[in-house]
Amino acid sequence: MGINARNDDERGTNAMDVNNMEQPVTEAQSLGVSPAPTEPEAIPTSESFGDLLGSLDEQTTTTLAVGQMLTGKVLAIGEDLTVIDIGYKTEGVIPTEELQISLKEITIGDEIPVIVKHLESPDGYVKLSYAEAQRKLVWAAIDRAFKTGAPITGRITERIKGGLKVNLGGVEAFLPASQVDLRQVRNLEAWKGREIEARVIKVNRRQQNIVLSRRALLEEEEARRRAQILSQLEEGYIVEGRVKSLADYGAFVDIGGIDGLLHITDISWKKIAHPKEVFTVGEVIQVKILKIDRETGRINLGYKQLWPNPWDTLAERLPPGSRVKGKVTRVTDYGAFVEVEEGIEGLIHASELTWEKRPKHPSKYVSPGDEVLVEVLQVDAQNRRLSLSLRQLQPDPWRLFAETHSIGARVRGRVRGITDFGAFVEVEKGIEGLVHVSDISRRRVKHPSEVLKKGQEVEAIIKELDLAARRLGLSMKELEPDPWEEFFNTHRVGDIVRGKVVRFASFGAFVDVGGVEGLCHISELSDEHVEKPEDVVQIGEELDFRILRLNPEERRIALSARAARHDREPAYTIGEDTGRIASLGEIARQREE
Repeated sequence: MGINARNDDERGTNAMDVNNMEQPVTEAQSLGVSPAPTEPEAIPTSESFGDLLGSLDEQTTTTLAVGQMLTGKVLAIGEDLTVIDIGYKTEGVIPTEELQISLKEITIGDEIPVIVKHLESPDGYVKLSYAEAQRKLVWAAIDRAFKTGAPITGRITERIKGGLKVNLGGVEAFLPASQVDLRQVRNLEAWKGREIEARVIKVNRRQQNIVLSRRALLEEEEARRRAQILSQLEEGYIVEGRVKSLADYGAFVDIGGIDGLLHITDISWKKIAHPKEVFTVGEVIQVKILKIDRETGRINLGYKQLWPNPWDTLAERLPPGSRVKGKVTRVTDYGAFVEVEEGIEGLIHASELTWEKRPKHPSKYVSPGDEVLVEVLQVDAQNRRLSLSLRQLQPDPWRLFAETHSIGARVRGRVRGITDFGAFVEVEKGIEGLVHVSDISRRRVKHPSEVLKKGQEVEAIIKELDLAARRLGLSMKELEPDPWEEFFNTHRVGDIVRGKVVRFASFGAFVDVGGVEGLCHISELSDEHVEKPEDVVQIGEELDFRILRLNPEERRIALSARAARHDREPAYTIGEDTGRIASLGEIARQREE
């Protein structure tokens, strides 16, 4: 979030300027710096000129000492040497190149701090050092700035690895790239020669290591300014702002020097994919302050709150059962969204697009941009949900089917699915019925796939039709001849039939005798005593059996392998399995029939 910070020149009025001539003097005095020697007192006129000169030489000589720091005035600036008036009998000189360490240009007449290096020199000048005096003062200022947190002024001299080198007036410091500004600075080279204010965040005098942070000052100033602006704002205020940036989750708006977040859900009452659908960067808009966190300084803004919520009165305008035209805006795997009003979108669930039992992907029925007429199913204003239906405006195929078909009617259809318990057959578009595995054939069927396959056309009889439950029961075996009825009509007790052993029970073996099953009791399998049926016969083995009993009502057939191996006829029973032995007359009459 950017700030309108004062520039470093303006901020410099409160910063520690190690090159301000008034400040170094004060600093020099605190470090024991002496002002320039004053003029010697008047000497009695009775003394000779030689005595006066000697007295002056003696007096001024005693006022200077090597290593002494004092203030001098620049008299002349040469290519190699600069002449300094230090109030001594002779002027002092410093190397002109030392003036380059100053952050400000030094001109004739300026007062600067110097340190006495040599009192006598072959050329008659006192040798001085401005650089040494300046560094001493700067280090004192750096230590004080580090302890108090006061800003210090410096000039950026060059770009180095990881950041910038800063001249503090004779002492070099390091400004890391991450501490230059509030945001990442891409072109550090452009900062060369710029005078800045910064905070000293690390000092190691022994290693001559000084680390600065300009960012720390900017953050503090931003915090003060934000606090001032925040104190003037309240939740509910409507303010003007400028769109600074757009993101997937919202827009940042500058409201008078402080940024607020306008979340994407607070931009419009209708759903939008990205804020760029509504705003452009730089656009001036009005927003409502929704929330202010004065501890963190965060501000949440709203744009849609400037207009009434269309959901509040939607149930009055579009009650359930009403019909409305809309435009398809999006199609997903689970349905289609339709805009019925500005800012109002409803969902047609995939199950409400068609009456088909197995609906296709929603894109097969509608596409974005389609104009559709829908029926309102439900309005949930609190959760902003609107349920719509397309199929309710289409004829209900189940109702039409129930009006034209009844139980016992014969229908044709195509197998759409096969399960362990049966097969689903589509008899009309959107109408599927179940043929249970027990209703597929009169013969025993273990799995529907033994008889049917997907896509096969079949005929069936309607066994059940429940419109409310949308359930249709079908039977294919009703169209087949009844093998039991046929068997009872063509066979009599005492007949010899050929059969195949299909399964065992503890009390005997079940035998397939032409599409129906009969039971050969364990006692009728052999003349010998049998413990288990599988001891004398095998699954799939074909044998001759004599019919002992017939029970058409219960569809039971009693067989005997033992009797079929003998010419004598066993005792027979007819009708119900009562265990009664039939008389010879009954047997004769049955055979005649």
